[in-house]
Amino acid sequence: MSVSYFCLMSLLRNFTNRYPLLKNRYLLTFGIFLVWVMFFDSNNMIRQFEDRNELFKLKKEKRYYQKEILSTQEDLTALLTSNSHLEQYAREKYQMKKDNEEVWLIIDSTAVKSDK
Repeated sequence: MSVSYFCLMSLLRNFTNRYPLLKNRYLLTFGIFLVWVMFFDSNNMIRQFEDRNELFKLKKEKRYYQKEILSTQEDLTALLTSNSHLEQYAREKYQMKKDNEEVWLIIDSTAVKSDK
């Protein structure tokens, strides 16, 4: 048992002689702390990078939905203030018609072919 201990100590001594910065215990402690924080901690750098990407995506979605809310509010105020806008919206969105009229849907064949 003492032989393996002495072998280990001689290897450690040879290693520190090759790399003299490792003799400084403060630098060694800081290095170990830095490696721990970068790779093994629960808030490591990989996790922070993933969280930053997720935050960017969520902010982008937030901007999109805020724009959609504004456009929906504008449509709502237009529909509530004018009967002509309400009728136009019902005809275009839900294909509603009056009792005495016929509605013909014209589909552009060039638009259908270009979508495929």
